[in-house]
Amino acid sequence: MADSHEAGVEPDATEPEATPLLTPRDGVPELSVSPSEIKRAADLLASGSGPFAVDAERASGFRYSNRAYLVQIRRHGAGTVLIDPVNHGGDPVATLAPVAEVLATDEWILHAADQDLPCLAELGMTPTKLYDTELAGRLAGYEKVNLAAMVQRLLGLQLLKGHGAADWSRRPLPAEWLNYAALDVEVLLDLRFAIAEVLDEQGKTDWAAQEFEYLRSFEAAPTRRDRWRRTSGIHKVRDRRALAAVRELWITRDQIAQRRDIAPGRILPDSAIIAAAVADPDTVEKLTALPVFGGPRQRRNAKIWLDALARARTTDDPPTAHETSTGPPPASRWARRKPEAAARLEVARAGLNELAQRVSVPTENLVSPDAVRRLIWDWQPARDPAEAAAIIDAFLAEASARPWQRELVVPVLARALTAESAAGGTGEG
Repeated sequence: MADSHEAGVEPDATEPEATPLLTPRDGVPELSVSPSEIKRAADLLASGSGPFAVDAERASGFRYSNRAYLVQIRRHGAGTVLIDPVNHGGDPVATLAPVAEVLATDEWILHAADQDLPCLAELGMTPTKLYDTELAGRLAGYEKVNLAAMVQRLLGLQLLKGHGAADWSRRPLPAEWLNYAALDVEVLLDLRFAIAEVLDEQGKTDWAAQEFEYLRSFEAAPTRRDRWRRTSGIHKVRDRRALAAVRELWITRDQIAQRRDIAPGRILPDSAIIAAAVADPDTVEKLTALPVFGGPRQRRNAKIWLDALARARTTDDPPTAHETSTGPPPASRWARRKPEAAARLEVARAGLNELAQRVSVPTENLVSPDAVRRLIWDWQPARDPAEAAAIIDAFLAEASARPWQRELVVPVLARALTAESAAGGTGEG
């Protein structure tokens, strides 16, 4: 849980003093590494009852992969187990199968589940039922939903800053890191039932259930083709030849990082890619005169980077300044390109903001902002609000909006898209 409680932990002025939580109540369990130890951990979990508090630690910023380097699980009657999913000498899925089998018998409780579910799925672990305490906090209208803030608010306990951003691929894992990791699941069982009470009081239990099931079964779309365009500082690159250099350097770096399982930024920082793309050096001397490239490691790799730059100069397919988009342009350009759509969007946003305040749920949790933009950009006038509502409901259903979301936002969007002011008085879409 790399950033679950590393930031935003200052308590609100109205929050009571919290009791520091320094060590797990049962002590820090031994790390289960070998297949026999992992099997014993599974048996221990099977002896307990009720849902499982689950967490995983990765090595983001240190490794290319997003794999789990530690798995923490806690259950009533069983306590906490800490599992090393990488050092057992066998196939991870097969070795951890006993744990996965036990986990399939009841609900999982995670905080910010979308961070950990992918790496757990790589280990053959997928929940049959899910409860996300961070998402529950958002639905409850909490401004701060990091683990530390919610634990302090609802349980009166203080989680201290720890090692979430550390290199969890390191071995052996220090004792203080294992203590930190055990504390992450120490609080989740109690937190789940505390925030569930809040949602029940607010009449949002069913909303949460729909959100958790959507998250549990969600399958991410394939990563967009031009990931290199996310290179930090790329706005400084003006011409297609230089963009080709960014692309070639980024792809080369990515291949090296993947092969060595090292975070790309540790192979070559984005700033160095941009500097080389703009300067376009064609000799070792010119390359190593640039920032970063003068270091010993980059000097050794100079030919690799020069070859990438040479490919950029001779490519028959230099990239365009902007990636081809299948959706609407940025909303900031709407007023110039399609003013009637800009007017509709303004009315819709005002209505959604009012709704969000009324039900105490962030606008982005009420409905996908991207779905709203796509709906409004391509909107064709409807005969009446009822027809508009039916069209909007079908569109949002196709965009995977949950029933509770559609029930709330469809009337708001229908009013916005049939209002005379939103259509600019033209009736044109």
